[in-house]
Amino acid sequence: MSRMIKRCLIGVIMVLFMAGCVRPAYDDSFIPPAGTFVTPSPQTGWQVPTHNPVLPVYTPTPNPPRQLPATRTETIEYTVKSGDTLAAIAKYHTLPLSVVAETNNIEDPNLLEVGQVLVLPPPELQETGSAFKILPDSEIIRSPTAIGFSVEDFTQATGGFLNTYREEVGDVELTGAQIIERVSREFSVHPHVLLTWLEYQGKWISSSNPDETQQKFPAGYQNPYYEGLYYQMAWTANNLNTGYYLWKSNAVSAWILTDDAVIPPDPTINPGTAAVQHLASLIMDQPAWRSAVSENGFSEVFTRYFGQAFDYSIDPLIPANLTQPVMQLPFEENSVWSFTGGPHGAWGTGSAWGAIDFAPPGDALGCVQSDAWVTAAAGGVVTRSDNGVVAIDLDGDGYEETGWVLLNLHIETRDRIPAGSVVSAGDRIGHPSCEGGISNGTHVHLARKYNGEWIPADQDIPFVLDGWVSQGTGVEYNGYLVKNGQIVEAWDRRTEINQIQR
Repeated sequence: MSRMIKRCLIGVIMVLFMAGCVRPAYDDSFIPPAGTFVTPSPQTGWQVPTHNPVLPVYTPTPNPPRQLPATRTETIEYTVKSGDTLAAIAKYHTLPLSVVAETNNIEDPNLLEVGQVLVLPPPELQETGSAFKILPDSEIIRSPTAIGFSVEDFTQATGGFLNTYREEVGDVELTGAQIIERVSREFSVHPHVLLTWLEYQGKWISSSNPDETQQKFPAGYQNPYYEGLYYQMAWTANNLNTGYYLWKSNAVSAWILTDDAVIPPDPTINPGTAAVQHLASLIMDQPAWRSAVSENGFSEVFTRYFGQAFDYSIDPLIPANLTQPVMQLPFEENSVWSFTGGPHGAWGTGSAWGAIDFAPPGDALGCVQSDAWVTAAAGGVVTRSDNGVVAIDLDGDGYEETGWVLLNLHIETRDRIPAGSVVSAGDRIGHPSCEGGISNGTHVHLARKYNGEWIPADQDIPFVLDGWVSQGTGVEYNGYLVKNGQIVEAWDRRTEINQIQR
């Protein structure tokens, strides 16, 4: 494969990790207690946070056993539809790909015919997974516990391969610490968990010279198109999010491991633990997986560098009575835009279906420059303005890890509002575009976070914009905006049924 072709393919993979849109008031109690964090320095070395003796010793909050999705006990038949893949069919029915292929005498899993009937046996379940709680939710999500933690300081103080690493990402050379920080912010995944996984799989913190495989694939995902720290960490963050948000939506019945073992999760684990269990299942066989999710596995490495996570956890991250602040449609008054995307991934494919899309008026299709303005859906402080993103902190404390945050994606560099700006609802923040990810047309992608956690666009706290309430259909990108009996349906182009006016 030529170097140019490989670079192009890797570029495609890179943007697939990014939030793209292609169809196919702060509570002070949330501040970590004083003494929880120790600021390191290269001179003294990294100091593991120790428990403040004045504070109580915390244990993981019990999670009531949940009723997991039912697992089939009988063989069924499935008729292949347009767009189906064998891998997706197998995953949806909680079966290893190899089992579906072997049962149906399929030599090439890429060759399916519409109308083909597949026989799907019931999953052969192994012993239930571990009930050990690996991490609190606030150490998976880039939550308030990330405030005050410097990846750069940690990297310099601990040394290791990560401290000397450099990589070109999007034609910009970044240090290892900068890559961890970028991935953490983009996916809203805690840097602690990314660094721990990097050490557990790649030994990039404890060793100055990991072996060749660990240097190429430090997260353990040995795919040649995911070589290097950025792609490995983006893959890690995306799949941590997948496990976390699938568990929160009660959409997990079993983990499928690399040796085709099908393991039902323990129903009492928390979403943070489910995130790590899911990630490990993608690259480990059963013995390695059970070791990784035990007290002596991933958790032991985390504690070595960051102390006892449950001593400074925030539980729950999302208060039971949380409501969305008043928000408005993200474009100017007396203009008509198109509602082009119902609930879909907030960032990457693994995040909650926390985003919805709007496209500006115009006759041209595709990624064309627009002079229309995206406006702030609510007032606050702009914390980030780069790589197509304008992030607005609604509580005004300047942290994306606390309270409500609005993410506006695909904002063109031209006229984009700078970081540090204070905006009111309706203020112009930039022009819609295709910048910052993959897109099949000029639009703005709008998503919300609370305490760092992506908020689904259509569940308990749906988007409400100028009284329009977001509703999903269970199919990504499909959905509606509903207001006083009016219904606007999401469509991936400008049509009569997806026009909406402020």
